[in-house]
Amino acid sequence: MRFLPGVLLAACASFACAQTPPPPAPAPALDSPALDSPEVMRAKAGIDYLRSLVARGVAPRAQLERAEAALADAEDDALLRRTIYGSGLTEGQADDMLAAAARRVDRRLKAFEDGQKLVTAGIAAQNSLNPLREDLDSARKESELAELRARYTRELTQMARAEELLELQLAHEPQSAAELADRFEGDGVFNLAELSGVEQAFEKHFGKALPVSAMGETALHRSLGFDHRGRVDVAVHPDQPEGRWLLEYLTGKHIPYFAFRQAVPGKATGAHVHIGPMSARIKLGG
Repeated sequence: MRFLPGVLLAACASFACAQTPPPPAPAPALDSPALDSPEVMRAKAGIDYLRSLVARGVAPRAQLERAEAALADAEDDALLRRTIYGSGLTEGQADDMLAAAARRVDRRLKAFEDGQKLVTAGIAAQNSLNPLREDLDSARKESELAELRARYTRELTQMARAEELLELQLAHEPQSAAELADRFEGDGVFNLAELSGVEQAFEKHFGKALPVSAMGETALHRSLGFDHRGRVDVAVHPDQPEGRWLLEYLTGKHIPYFAFRQAVPGKATGAHVHIGPMSARIKLGG
């Protein structure tokens, strides 16, 4: 975050010699998106100090408002670092990620529009818009990445819910389970070490990587109550060439699988091939 330290420094520097130093930053909550961001932790301490200055009438409220806006932006930046580039997301985290990305675009768009007004009024030079334009472009690209990550999370959610629906059908309406997925027991076991052979054979045949969407345990599967360890989901439709080839390969190797054609009856969503036994339900306390 390029401008956060400067905002707080400008707000507090003129009072540093006469005032008590700011208190240490409070420990963030364990579930805080900014947990691993020392910059945000320091900024929070600076905000508390600045609030005390405003309350005593020593600093103007406008400086506090600018500092609070910069802190909010830094918190959104920390959240995006943990989600866009993180290892796994739940649906709720994906929604938070999109909201944070949108806020950062809105802030930079407003800053750019304010800068344009200054240029139009003859107060600022035209080249003063360059860094503002760069910040806006960067935020928009970041938002596009967030959209891609959220779309992937939604697709993975559909796949996980297809497995959930199959579990319910097998328990209550086993005769209708075949409408949702084809099941092959194979040897009944699957070792992740076997995946490399599947990947190599797929790439040799199709000239591209096997589109693995979930390998082993993921935050999403766990949030839905599934133990996905030792299982792999592949984002191919069972009735498409890649899917048909994969099912034939797994059958020939006696590797168990579930071939899902849909997550919701009548809708072509959540289609994938689940390699390995059915995901187990996470037990309470497990």
